[in-house]
Amino acid sequence: MFSRYKKQPEAQPVQAEVKATTPTSAAPQAPTANAMIRKPVAKKAAEPTASDRERKRKERLSEIKIELHRELLENLNLAALENANESDLRSEISAIASEVLETKNIVLNRDDRFQLNKELYDEVTGLGPLETLLQDDTVNDILVNGPQQIFVERAGKLEISDITFKDEKHLMRIIDKIVSAVGRRVDESNPYVDARLADGSRFNAMVPPIAVDGSLVSIRKFKKDKLGIDDLVNFGAFTEEMAAYLQAAVSTRLNVIVSGGTGSGKTTTLNALSSFIDDAERILTIEDTAELQLQQTHVGRMESRPPNVEGKGEVSPRDCLKNALRMRPDRIIVGETRGAEVIDMLQAMNTGHDGSMTTIHANSARDGISRLENMIAMAGIEMPIKAVRSQISSAVNLIVQASRLQDGSRRMTSITEITGMEGDVISMQEIFRFQRVGLTPDNKIIGHFTATGVRSHYSERFRLWGFDLPAAIYEPTTV
Repeated sequence: MFSRYKKQPEAQPVQAEVKATTPTSAAPQAPTANAMIRKPVAKKAAEPTASDRERKRKERLSEIKIELHRELLENLNLAALENANESDLRSEISAIASEVLETKNIVLNRDDRFQLNKELYDEVTGLGPLETLLQDDTVNDILVNGPQQIFVERAGKLEISDITFKDEKHLMRIIDKIVSAVGRRVDESNPYVDARLADGSRFNAMVPPIAVDGSLVSIRKFKKDKLGIDDLVNFGAFTEEMAAYLQAAVSTRLNVIVSGGTGSGKTTTLNALSSFIDDAERILTIEDTAELQLQQTHVGRMESRPPNVEGKGEVSPRDCLKNALRMRPDRIIVGETRGAEVIDMLQAMNTGHDGSMTTIHANSARDGISRLENMIAMAGIEMPIKAVRSQISSAVNLIVQASRLQDGSRRMTSITEITGMEGDVISMQEIFRFQRVGLTPDNKIIGHFTATGVRSHYSERFRLWGFDLPAAIYEPTTV
């Protein structure tokens, strides 16, 4: 009765054996002195580590799962799934799967049957193959390069996963499932989309024809457990002295910018710094995708919205920021400043909203200032460069630089104060930095945090607010 679901075997192309031939005329050349100092470059392609036997088992289960999934779609009352509890739905899926396996005379052991039922449940209610990775707490990012190649990031390092999709249609079905849940669509006319999963994870996808070798998907997972200052100190992201300084800076309402590259930990740092804000203050947050996890009582969260299919209904971060200024905030926190909203952000920092914070993409504190100048120029505001820099120097007090180093570790590599203007140049002084010393044989960074020996420009402000930091924290560390 289920013969129409049987897959026809595909003919495998016969590949002719090609023997490598070495030209006899070319004589081997002796390596030069410069070539001897180069390290050998590994050219092995990324491959899953599963054995051939395990790979064949997974392929067999995948074939069975595709047919069973079709059967489930015919037998399950999809309209009633919203009201069904998890145990009943799992039992129903297990019963249908057992019936089909028995009809097809397919015998599976207990582990394979359990895995098959789990994957079927994920296909019906979750995100299919991605569900396992989303539930893995060690995975930070999920990067899909077509249906057969899924990379994950663990501890700052990328590695390929042995999880795959059946084909491009399977991958597109999961993408459509995600974007339709948030009222978006993605197709040839609108080939890219940015969305948020139900658990808060950031989702971005680009589909063919823009994505040449199959749909591209990136998921930045939402951290369920917020990392605090103590956690980051224990992880070695910065020192206890730097934490004490940052506590004084945030508590005394200095305006802070967290700068860094993609994946350097800017949002994590911003979350940690927000823990120093007094619980009695009113905080408004503005983000493209809501990621901040503030623990204060009085927090208002806003999220921008892209235009709809007709190109209407867009709510930009600048619109949210303008409206936030009318909502009596004590502090405004912008998840990331990347466009015209920089004007309103700087004005908010200058007009009674001290202690506001945001993040920008930059490689250093000085580069961060240049980025702010460029964003003001791109916003179409025609101002003399000196006036722009004067606005920045009076609005921003502190730039915290976060970096992801080559070994995958994340460090707060610099804390820099903006002290004013000297002519047409913004004057800055670095208070703390991460000093790199070398590299271990297994490519781990050797280094230490140290003060620069420069006393904080805001020391008197700290003292008046009750944070009289000892002078010893500004003394350089000798190793």
